[in-house]
Amino acid sequence: MQTFYLDHAATSPVHPEVIECMSDAMARVYGNPSSIHTAGRFARKVLDEARKVLADSIGAKDTEIILTSGGTEADNTAIFGVARALKSKGKHIITTSVEHHAVLHTCEQLEKEGYEVTYLPVDETGRIAVESVKNALRDDTILVSIMYGNNEVGTIQPIKEIGELLKDHPAVFHTDAVQAYGLEKIDVNELHVDLLSVSSHKINGPKGIGFLYQREKTPLFATFYGGSQERKRRAGTENVHAAVGFAKAVEIAQREMEKRRQTYLRFREAFLDVLNREQIAYKVNGHKDHFLKHILNISFPGMDVESFLVNLDMDGVYASSGSACTAGSIDPSHVLVAMYGKGAPELRNSIRFSFGLGLEEEDIRQAAERTAKIVKRMTNL
Repeated sequence: MQTFYLDHAATSPVHPEVIECMSDAMARVYGNPSSIHTAGRFARKVLDEARKVLADSIGAKDTEIILTSGGTEADNTAIFGVARALKSKGKHIITTSVEHHAVLHTCEQLEKEGYEVTYLPVDETGRIAVESVKNALRDDTILVSIMYGNNEVGTIQPIKEIGELLKDHPAVFHTDAVQAYGLEKIDVNELHVDLLSVSSHKINGPKGIGFLYQREKTPLFATFYGGSQERKRRAGTENVHAAVGFAKAVEIAQREMEKRRQTYLRFREAFLDVLNREQIAYKVNGHKDHFLKHILNISFPGMDVESFLVNLDMDGVYASSGSACTAGSIDPSHVLVAMYGKGAPELRNSIRFSFGLGLEEEDIRQAAERTAKIVKRMTNL
C-alpha cells in the first residue's frame, strides 16, 4: 500500500542534497572549531560559512546567530535569557495563549520563580489583536514573545505591526519562527524583532540543530556554561556537520521558497476539492488570509480525533492532531481551546495535514480520497 506522509509540520524528511553535503563534511571536517591548529581552523572556516548562510537568510549579521540544538532550546534561551538579564528592571512578560509549549512551559516555570505573565487571547481564527499587545504593555514589561506562525492551525500573527508598536517601548521582542522559517520571507530589521527562533528539521535539514537570532546589544544571560563557544552565549563544541546540513537546507529553502508556497496552495486546494466532491462536511481551522501555506487543519463534524487518526494510519495517511494522545485519553489542543473555548466540538474532531518534500498533487488527492472514505465509514454516510 502506498503511504502518504502529511505531517511535515511535525518534522520533515532530510533533503538528498543535505545528506550528501553532510556526508562530505563528516568525511573531511574532523577538527574542533575551537582548536588553533590547521584541522581546527578548517572546521572553524566551514562553521563560519554555514553561519553566514543562516544570518543572510533573515537579514542578520553573522555575530547575531547563536547555534542551538533546535527550536526548543532557542525559545528557552530567549525567554530565560532575557528574564534573568532584565529581572532588575521588571518581571512582566507578554505572550499568547497559542504558543508552542517550548514557550508556554518556559513562561510557566518563570511564573513559579516570581515573574508575571500575561497570556493574550486570540479570536476564532487564532490571531491576536495588536491593540491587545498595546493594552497589556506596562512599565515593567521586559519581554514580549509572540510566535510568527502557529504550528497547529497555521495562523500568522501580525509580527511586523507588533514590532512597530514595540519600537517605542524598552521590552525585548522575541518571535518563535520555527514553522514560518523557509516558507515566509523574514527580515529581522523589517520586523523589528530582537530575538528569533528557528529549527533545522522543519525545512528538510537534520534534527538536533537550530539557531537563535540575537540582535546586537539585546541583553541575554547564557543558560549553558562551559567553554567560550558562540561568543560565550552557548557553551559546548559546535555541531559542525549539522550546521553544514542546516545551511544547505536553508539555501534550498530560500531558492525554492515561492515555488513551495505556490505548490502547497495547490495541494490545499486539491485536498479540499476532493472533500467537496465527496460531499464531506468540514471546516478549515485558522485564518483565511494570514496562514502558513503548508498547514491545513480541518474539523470534521461527527468524527473523533483518536479513532480518526488510527484509521488514517491504517489507510496509509500519516497526519496528526493538535491533541497529545496517550493511552486511553486525549488532552484537548490548547490552541483550539483558545480559539473556540472549552467543550467546543472542534477540540475532538480536528486533524492537521501538513505538506512538504516528496509530495505530488496526485498524492494529495489520493490521501484526501482515503480521508473522505474514512469519514463516510465512521459517520455512516
